[in-house]
Amino acid sequence: MAKELRWAVLGTGVIANEMAQALEQMGKSLYAVGNRTHEKAVAFAEKYHVTKVYDDFHEMFTDPEIDIIYITTPHNTHIEFLRQALANGKHVLCEKSITLNSDELNEALQIAEKHHVILAEAMTIWHMPLYKKLWEIVSSGELGKVQMIQLNFGSYKEYDMNNRFFNINLAGGALLDIGVYALSLMRSFMAETPDQVMSQVRFAPTGTDEQASIILMNKEQQMAAITLSMHSKQPKRAMISCEKGYIEIMEYPRADKAIIVDAASGAVTPVEAGETKRALEYEMRDMEEAVQSGDVSRMHMPFTGDVMNIMTDLRKNWGLVYPEESRKTE
Repeated sequence: MAKELRWAVLGTGVIANEMAQALEQMGKSLYAVGNRTHEKAVAFAEKYHVTKVYDDFHEMFTDPEIDIIYITTPHNTHIEFLRQALANGKHVLCEKSITLNSDELNEALQIAEKHHVILAEAMTIWHMPLYKKLWEIVSSGELGKVQMIQLNFGSYKEYDMNNRFFNINLAGGALLDIGVYALSLMRSFMAETPDQVMSQVRFAPTGTDEQASIILMNKEQQMAAITLSMHSKQPKRAMISCEKGYIEIMEYPRADKAIIVDAASGAVTPVEAGETKRALEYEMRDMEEAVQSGDVSRMHMPFTGDVMNIMTDLRKNWGLVYPEESRKTE
């Protein structure tokens, strides 16, 4: 019988709450919680009947009772916590964007390999049953080759430069927060990663990327066009155009339904799988299975690496450097 895995969560924000609720749906309870503000961790523990609260959240990394840590803190803190968790033999599921750049991700992967643990990004797209079904349909060839992918994601955030979405000290901006979803979906339907990338960007007063348009193409000449905004609402809409038809998906980060439109007849075929509200449960079930079986393929880390490479190169072209990154080069 497989060992019962014990989860800890770092952070007590929206995702941490969803994570605790997902564990309850799995018939489990969260074992431990840590937060910079101890009082918030205590309140969180009371709300979800968490067994252990750390006086100092760093104790989580060395606690022998913990198997998997879910990191839900801001992007700029991830690498520091990944180093500690992985080096102490903890498996880690880390919120997107998993790191700030490719160098950080490669470092974290090397630590995970050295200590024989699994590191994965909490990217809902890798785990939603709908995408597993759509990937099978595309792989079967019944729609022909994927030719063009179009992706929109626009949020209307309060235009407050202290808001984390515009805060450069918290690695805010459209690319790492919402662009990572679009690029991940794109990568999952492409035969190989793009090697040609062009973009335009508009910056917020803080220097974060407020809006961007990105055009990409790979060696197979599959193309993608992505538009992102933190200050202009757009539908979260994906269109995967193939030779014999197209797939349309709305609210794609946690989608549970899509339609396939036949190119010749216009016939519409609905596709449904999974439930949007169970998104974090699907992530965590896949993570547990990866830990129990050692099969890391379900976590799609090569795709995560490809996406991180694209985002790192885009920011280099934009001249967008976060404070942590500039300090490392001084």
